[in-house]
Amino acid sequence: MYTGPNHLRVSDPGQVEGNVVFSFLDAFEPDTQKADDMKAHYRRGGLGDSVVKRALNERLQAIIEPIRERRRHFESDRAEVLAILRRGTMRAREVAGATVVEVKGALGLNYFG
Repeated sequence: MYTGPNHLRVSDPGQVEGNVVFSFLDAFEPDTQKADDMKAHYRRGGLGDSVVKRALNERLQAIIEPIRERRRHFESDRAEVLAILRRGTMRAREVAGATVVEVKGALGLNYFG
């Protein structure tokens, strides 16, 4: 993930503004003090991009883990997955059918009803 063109060495001061990694940390890191401390350290130098990226990766992995766990749960029950897909398909057909009726009504295309 791209960070900044002027942060070539860990000791170099870095720019937080426009740095995608810090943008993601702002969006996903609930500990705002931790994110602010990392920004200050990065700006004054002495904080490597790999450390910041690792912190972001750990946060994102923590967010995704419940999704992975749920996937593992469903992975073991193929019949349940197919039943869920069947129910979703039926529901989607109901909603789509109602939408088509509404659109036809709005366009005056009710030839048979």
